[in-house]
Amino acid sequence: MARRQLPPLNALRAFEAFGRHGRMTLAAEELCVTHGAVSRQIRQLEDHLGVALTEGPRSRLRMTEAGLKLAQALTPAFDQIAAASPRRAPDGPRPLVVSCLPTFAMKWLIPRLPGFQATHPEIPVRVAESNGPFDFKADGVDLAIRMRPIGDDRSDDSEVTPFMDHFHGPVMAPERARAGMDLAEVLALPRLLTRTFVESWSDWALGLAVEDLPAPASEQEFDHYFYMLEAAAAGLGVAIGPWAFVQRDLASGRLVAPLGFIPGRSRIVALTPIEGGSPRALAFRDWLLAEGASTPLPPQAACDSRGGR
Repeated sequence: MARRQLPPLNALRAFEAFGRHGRMTLAAEELCVTHGAVSRQIRQLEDHLGVALTEGPRSRLRMTEAGLKLAQALTPAFDQIAAASPRRAPDGPRPLVVSCLPTFAMKWLIPRLPGFQATHPEIPVRVAESNGPFDFKADGVDLAIRMRPIGDDRSDDSEVTPFMDHFHGPVMAPERARAGMDLAEVLALPRLLTRTFVESWSDWALGLAVEDLPAPASEQEFDHYFYMLEAAAAGLGVAIGPWAFVQRDLASGRLVAPLGFIPGRSRIVALTPIEGGSPRALAFRDWLLAEGASTPLPPQAACDSRGGR
């Protein structure tokens, strides 16, 4: 068997963490190293490959197209390694397992978790990223966070508790936008999609009562929301971003939303077992309700229901 020619594994791990989070500081927190250490690892990887993987100023660093391609391959590879790795029995109390949409976990839930841990230091939390179906008992899940259509609050096996409304709108890199940008200009840009919700553009257009969505100049699809949003930040096009996923990137200036946001047809909900969640799960659900209520509303859409200004 031919010997594998792999780049430095620590550098790959640092770059993959940056790719998921979109920020050096969050990657450093995950890896328990300094911001500078992550930066050096990524520079080492770029030097080894002879390819630029990131670009832009240090305050708004983003991935290049080559970087996005590499990051999309690394995440499932590291996921497989993590899933195959044997684990010793944990010390101390069993963690509260929260099954959560991956990008929602990264962009909304995890940045707020220190607040829950400060209030409930006796409840360790493990976030299990998942988009798909789950079984409370078989998968050891205490609480799940999912998107549900408005009015779909019934379930045979789950108690459904909506805790935050869903808003969405087009987002892009600042250099793609201009003051007074209108709907026609946004629709003329290359469109970015995520495989996990390819209907994002048609769903957003339906909310604006735009019946005939014009064909885009081009389309590019990504495996996950977080890579699609990184592609938008890299200037590759425009994406439909949920407010909960993009709030921090808008605040930092990595993304802009020239048309604002409109209400979606779904809500973000907490699911607990129908026969009754554990006291720890119910404490987490109550915390989610409080955090959802305190999350600021997004800037409202600049377009009226006919798509005008």
